[in-house]
Amino acid sequence: MGGHVGAPHLMSREYPAYPRVGVGAVVFHQGRVLLVRRGGSPSMGKWTLPGGLVELGETAAEAVCRELREECAIDIDLVDVAGVFDRVVRDADGRIRYHYVLIDYLATAVSDAICAGDDAAEAQWVDIDHVAQLDVTDGLMPMLARALALAERHAQRRTDAPGGPGS
Repeated sequence: MGGHVGAPHLMSREYPAYPRVGVGAVVFHQGRVLLVRRGGSPSMGKWTLPGGLVELGETAAEAVCRELREECAIDIDLVDVAGVFDRVVRDADGRIRYHYVLIDYLATAVSDAICAGDDAAEAQWVDIDHVAQLDVTDGLMPMLARALALAERHAQRRTDAPGGPGS
Protein backbone atom coordinates (compact mmCIF):
# COMPACT_ATOMS: atom_id res chain seq x y z
CA MET A 1 0.00 0.00 0.00
CA GLY A 2 1.64 3.20 -1.20
CA GLY A 3 1.22 6.77 -0.11
CA HIS A 4 1.78 8.51 3.15
CA VAL A 5 -0.46 8.75 6.17
CA GLY A 6 -3.42 10.97 5.42
CA ALA A 7 -3.07 10.64 1.63
CA PRO A 8 -6.47 10.17 -0.01
CA HIS A 9 -7.05 6.77 -1.55
CA LEU A 10 -8.24 7.36 -5.09
CA MET A 11 -10.17 4.40 -6.42
CA SER A 12 -10.56 4.08 -10.15
CA ARG A 13 -14.06 4.56 -11.53
CA GLU A 14 -13.24 1.87 -14.06
CA TYR A 15 -12.96 -1.71 -12.73
CA PRO A 16 -13.55 -0.62 -9.12
CA ALA A 17 -12.93 -2.76 -6.05
CA TYR A 18 -16.35 -1.80 -4.68
CA PRO A 19 -19.37 0.28 -5.80
CA ARG A 20 -19.09 4.08 -6.01
CA VAL A 21 -21.85 6.32 -4.64
CA GLY A 22 -23.06 8.92 -7.09
CA VAL A 23 -25.63 11.70 -6.85
CA GLY A 24 -27.63 13.60 -9.42
CA ALA A 25 -30.36 16.20 -9.54
CA VAL A 26 -33.54 16.49 -11.56
CA VAL A 27 -33.79 20.27 -11.64
CA PHE A 28 -37.00 21.74 -13.04
CA HIS A 29 -37.47 25.39 -13.95
CA GLN A 30 -40.39 26.82 -15.92
CA GLY A 31 -41.30 23.60 -17.75
CA ARG A 32 -37.71 22.69 -18.49
CA VAL A 33 -35.18 20.28 -16.98
CA LEU A 34 -31.45 20.84 -16.60
CA LEU A 35 -29.34 18.31 -18.52
CA VAL A 36 -25.64 17.94 -19.20
CA ARG A 37 -23.90 16.21 -22.08
CA ARG A 38 -21.26 13.89 -20.63
CA GLY A 39 -17.69 14.82 -21.45
CA GLY A 40 -16.15 11.55 -20.23
CA SER A 41 -16.80 7.85 -19.70
CA PRO A 42 -19.08 6.19 -19.06
CA SER A 43 -21.73 7.33 -21.57
CA MET A 44 -19.58 10.04 -23.18
CA GLY A 45 -21.64 12.35 -25.39
CA LYS A 46 -24.99 11.32 -23.94
CA TRP A 47 -27.36 13.72 -22.19
CA THR A 48 -28.00 13.03 -18.52
CA LEU A 49 -28.71 14.61 -15.16
CA PRO A 50 -25.94 16.72 -13.65
CA GLY A 51 -24.16 15.12 -10.72
CA GLY A 52 -21.12 13.18 -9.65
CA LEU A 53 -19.52 11.18 -6.88
CA VAL A 54 -19.90 11.65 -3.15
CA GLU A 55 -16.58 12.58 -1.56
CA LEU A 56 -15.37 11.18 1.75
CA GLY A 57 -16.91 13.06 4.68
CA GLU A 58 -19.70 14.67 2.67
CA THR A 59 -23.39 13.80 2.81
CA ALA A 60 -25.25 12.90 -0.38
CA ALA A 61 -27.18 16.19 -0.14
CA GLU A 62 -23.96 18.20 0.21
CA ALA A 63 -22.44 16.28 -2.70
CA VAL A 64 -25.29 16.96 -5.11
CA CYS A 65 -25.27 20.69 -4.30
CA ARG A 66 -21.48 20.82 -4.79
CA GLU A 67 -21.65 18.87 -8.04
CA LEU A 68 -24.31 21.20 -9.49
CA ARG A 69 -22.14 24.21 -8.65
CA GLU A 70 -19.10 22.52 -10.26
CA GLU A 71 -20.85 21.15 -13.37
CA CYS A 72 -23.37 23.90 -14.09
CA ALA A 73 -22.44 26.89 -11.88
CA ILE A 74 -25.93 26.79 -10.37
CA ASP A 75 -27.32 26.75 -6.85
CA ILE A 76 -30.26 24.48 -6.14
CA ASP A 77 -32.82 23.85 -3.42
CA LEU A 78 -33.34 20.15 -2.72
CA VAL A 79 -36.96 19.02 -2.51
CA ASP A 80 -36.77 15.26 -1.94
CA VAL A 81 -35.08 12.05 -3.06
CA ALA A 82 -36.51 11.15 -6.48
CA GLY A 83 -34.98 7.70 -6.68
CA VAL A 84 -32.11 5.35 -5.90
CA PHE A 85 -30.82 2.84 -8.42
CA ASP A 86 -27.83 0.73 -9.38
CA ARG A 87 -25.80 1.12 -12.56
CA VAL A 88 -23.61 -1.91 -13.25
CA VAL A 89 -21.77 -2.09 -16.59
CA ARG A 90 -19.86 -5.23 -17.56
CA ASP A 91 -17.18 -5.56 -20.22
CA ALA A 92 -17.14 -8.18 -23.01
CA ASP A 93 -15.55 -10.70 -20.62
CA GLY A 94 -18.26 -10.19 -18.00
CA ARG A 95 -16.02 -8.26 -15.60
CA ILE A 96 -17.58 -5.30 -13.81
CA ARG A 97 -16.29 -2.20 -15.58
CA TYR A 98 -18.42 0.33 -13.69
CA HIS A 99 -20.60 -0.05 -10.59
CA TYR A 100 -22.49 2.90 -9.15
CA VAL A 101 -25.22 3.26 -6.56
CA LEU A 102 -26.97 6.46 -7.67
CA ILE A 103 -29.17 8.77 -5.62
CA ASP A 104 -31.14 11.29 -7.65
CA TYR A 105 -32.78 14.28 -5.99
CA LEU A 106 -35.68 16.43 -7.10
CA ALA A 107 -34.51 20.04 -6.92
CA THR A 108 -35.50 23.53 -7.95
CA ALA A 109 -33.19 26.14 -9.40
CA VAL A 110 -32.50 29.38 -7.60
CA SER A 111 -32.06 30.93 -11.08
CA ASP A 112 -31.81 29.61 -14.64
CA ALA A 113 -28.30 30.98 -15.29
CA ILE A 114 -25.99 28.02 -16.03
CA CYS A 115 -22.46 27.50 -17.34
CA ALA A 116 -20.95 24.11 -18.19
CA GLY A 117 -17.88 23.29 -16.17
CA ASP A 118 -16.01 20.35 -14.65
CA ASP A 119 -16.59 17.21 -16.72
CA ALA A 120 -19.76 18.36 -18.51
CA ALA A 121 -19.24 18.99 -22.23
CA GLU A 122 -22.40 21.10 -22.28
CA ALA A 123 -25.21 22.16 -19.91
CA GLN A 124 -28.63 23.10 -21.18
CA TRP A 125 -32.21 23.70 -20.11
CA VAL A 126 -34.40 21.36 -22.19
CA ASP A 127 -38.18 21.48 -22.58
CA ILE A 128 -39.46 18.40 -20.78
CA ASP A 129 -41.41 17.35 -23.89
CA HIS A 130 -38.21 17.34 -26.00
CA VAL A 131 -35.95 15.21 -23.77
CA ALA A 132 -36.98 11.94 -25.46
CA GLN A 133 -35.60 13.27 -28.77
CA LEU A 134 -32.07 13.47 -27.34
CA ASP A 135 -29.45 10.72 -27.02
CA VAL A 136 -29.85 10.16 -23.28
CA THR A 137 -28.35 7.78 -20.71
CA ASP A 138 -30.13 4.59 -19.70
CA GLY A 139 -32.69 5.23 -17.00
CA LEU A 140 -33.05 8.98 -17.59
CA MET A 141 -36.62 8.87 -18.94
CA PRO A 142 -38.03 6.73 -16.07
CA MET A 143 -36.24 9.00 -13.53
CA LEU A 144 -37.77 12.11 -15.14
CA ALA A 145 -41.22 10.51 -14.93
CA ARG A 146 -40.69 9.71 -11.22
CA ALA A 147 -39.41 13.21 -10.51
CA LEU A 148 -42.33 14.85 -12.35
CA ALA A 149 -44.81 12.79 -10.30
CA LEU A 150 -42.96 13.70 -7.10
CA ALA A 151 -42.95 17.39 -8.04
CA GLU A 152 -46.70 17.25 -8.65
CA ARG A 153 -47.28 15.62 -5.23
CA HIS A 154 -45.16 18.31 -3.53
CA ALA A 155 -47.02 21.07 -5.39
CA GLN A 156 -50.35 19.54 -4.35
CA ARG A 157 -49.25 19.43 -0.69
CA ARG A 158 -48.32 23.14 -0.83
CA THR A 159 -51.71 23.94 -2.36
CA ASP A 160 -53.56 21.87 0.26
CA ALA A 161 -51.58 23.21 3.22
CA PRO A 162 -53.24 25.72 5.55
CA GLY A 163 -52.36 29.17 4.30
CA GLY A 164 -51.28 27.70 0.94
CA PRO A 165 -52.43 29.02 -2.44
CA GLY A 166 -55.57 26.87 -2.37
CA SER A 167 -56.75 28.21 1.03
